[in-house]
Amino acid sequence: MLIVEPSYQIQDELDQASLVVRLEACGRICYKSEELISSNSALPFVKKIAAHGHNSVLEMAVVTLLLNGDLEPESLYALQPKYLVIDPYQDGLLVTGSVRAFRECAGHASRSRLVAAMVGFLAGRHPYLFEGVADSAKTSADTGGISVEKMALPAVEQLPGPLLLRHRYVGVKFIVNRAVTHELVRHRPCSFLQESQRYCRYSQDKFGNQVSFIKPMFFNQDSAEYKLWLRAMEQTEQIYLQLLATSTPQAARTVLPNSCKTEIITYCNLAQWRHIFSLRTIPAAEPSMREIMIPLAAELQRRYPVLQHV
Repeated sequence: MLIVEPSYQIQDELDQASLVVRLEACGRICYKSEELISSNSALPFVKKIAAHGHNSVLEMAVVTLLLNGDLEPESLYALQPKYLVIDPYQDGLLVTGSVRAFRECAGHASRSRLVAAMVGFLAGRHPYLFEGVADSAKTSADTGGISVEKMALPAVEQLPGPLLLRHRYVGVKFIVNRAVTHELVRHRPCSFLQESQRYCRYSQDKFGNQVSFIKPMFFNQDSAEYKLWLRAMEQTEQIYLQLLATSTPQAARTVLPNSCKTEIITYCNLAQWRHIFSLRTIPAAEPSMREIMIPLAAELQRRYPVLQHV
């Protein structure tokens, strides 16, 4: 049995990575298969994910596009695909969306000139992410008179406050207990990928042949309550490992408690992070959630002062 402290990591390094590298790094958290990452593994992994329709992984990378020219924004506003952020900007439109959002645009609005222009632009740069979904958009609509360019991250970071809040996305990987993640995933506009007890077999060597638990903040380590908690976790681990001898991980996991350590990636724009902090750092919030959210809020507020107005 392993007892660990809760923690978080802002995914700064993935902001500088290619789309497929980012998607693979996030996607493998579900199976805890990060050891399979190599210099050549990202593209095959992501193509397989896309082919199988694992859309939650495809939400873990966004692109910001600047559109100009002969625009008809009403058709795009009416579409409102999941996670697409649209704002007037200068003389055109600023559009930020996940890979999933743009793929869904191609599937549901192939006759939209704006969709065809955006998807055609992205498919030209990242064909492996749009196989099977981009052709209809490119052939069903005339894209003449529309220019599309990608806005680089440094330019996004220079947007004025209201636009920065909506178009700057930040990913954070948490190591917390499952009680915390049960609450975290209720923030529906966010995207999540979480370590899966259904697929992870904690009797394997890569897990140390043991179950990991998050140290509870509620009990002093020398207290009788902590000793009771510790005994409960030890017994749970023993039963879980016994069940794995004859059962699948998805069956054995039914005995695992909320104290189990899990890893989860939360990916959303700064506006959503501001909303999360407004709910999860106040005195009425769940103490284990406050334990991790208060320091995260302080760090992100230092980086982005616009978040301080919670």
